[in-house]
Amino acid sequence: MPRAGFGGGAPGHDLSMKHLGIGIGWRPEIARAVEGLDGIDWVEAVAENLCPGHLPDSLLRLRERGVTVVPHGVSLGLGGAEPPDAGRLADLAARAEALGSPLVSEHIAFVRAGGALTASPSLEAGHLLPVPRTRDALRVLCENVRIAQDALPVPLALENIAALIDWPGEELTEGQFLSELVERTGVGLLIDVANLHTNRVNRGEDPAKVLDELPLEAIAYVHVAGGVERDGVWHDTHAHPVPREVLDVLAELASRVTPPGVLLERDEAFPPAEELAGELDAIRVTLRAAKPPVPSPAEPGTPSAPEDVGRSRERLALAQTALLSSLTAGTPAPAGFDGPRLRVQARALAAKRADVVAKVAPELPEILGDGYREAFAAYAKARPMRGGYRQDALNFARFLLDARPPADAEARRALARWWKERAGARPPGRAARLLRTLTRAA
Repeated sequence: MPRAGFGGGAPGHDLSMKHLGIGIGWRPEIARAVEGLDGIDWVEAVAENLCPGHLPDSLLRLRERGVTVVPHGVSLGLGGAEPPDAGRLADLAARAEALGSPLVSEHIAFVRAGGALTASPSLEAGHLLPVPRTRDALRVLCENVRIAQDALPVPLALENIAALIDWPGEELTEGQFLSELVERTGVGLLIDVANLHTNRVNRGEDPAKVLDELPLEAIAYVHVAGGVERDGVWHDTHAHPVPREVLDVLAELASRVTPPGVLLERDEAFPPAEELAGELDAIRVTLRAAKPPVPSPAEPGTPSAPEDVGRSRERLALAQTALLSSLTAGTPAPAGFDGPRLRVQARALAAKRADVVAKVAPELPEILGDGYREAFAAYAKARPMRGGYRQDALNFARFLLDARPPADAEARRALARWWKERAGARPPGRAARLLRTLTRAA
């Protein structure tokens, strides 16, 4: 099978040749607004939220109008120590084919750790976490990317992520790490300028220096998004307007190269359609004012041969498991990490878990009312997520029934009914006995 990397894949799907234009992140909450926006050339949709056989009507209408749809994955964890899961890769490939997409995108991040390589329970972050910029991590990432490229029917582009924490003992800068990744694999780059700004505030990294070190010809497209600064920490929320500082980074990039595509991301606190249109106009103005140099043809790099990554996987697995355990299970911070910054990251992970559980199980915050977040924080403090968010919601409800039942009798009964309807048969235990008592009382 041909490798679907930068300059590879099916004929006509060379990332360096594909012009996407101006786009916006498609979300169900703003689907109607997106359809009504003028000048939208393409949209990006979260791959895991799509079912190939039952695509949303809004996306089908956009495709009929000639709007390109790109699936954007969030769960592969290509920066993790384990090889990418074949089932997740097949799902991503199916979405690309169902949408007729010219490419797919994912992240340079890890999202889970533990398991067979460490002989420890599997842990899930529920969020994108940074990969150490080391030779070991790069070797593993390159091999994982090659596996993904061979499984996908279209080219792959990978996104740089925002981070609150630094790994100790890093051997490469962000730009060097991304440049070597492209050189070894031929993968495309999705450059998020909001993440470059985030890393400037949180990690002291100069976006201009990162851009100086990048193979600009490998850029497939660009993300632009908003955030907010609190107590000296920039939070990449995707729930605030795009600030001038992020547009300045976009201008810096566009002064070097004309990006094939630029996309506005918004995931929360969706504004009216006219505000989205205003942000898209600000992006257009920034690009027009940048006056990039005349581009010169560039030959994509030749992917290098796979390396022996066995020992690198083992070392990376141990390091990532120790970090994720500290962030999600309350174990001590690994040596070399900034303890206060790890606590900020841990709180952010717990808050995100609470937000997503509230979306997949909206009955829980309704039952618990104002006490939902405090109760979830107590549950998540030393209980890592395992098995995805729906299982997390079940585990949270069981924790409440077992250890911290709501004081209000009606809330206890409602929680017991909710858990019983969704949990199915379980081995008898303290929670099961309590459940029987509560359901009898109900």
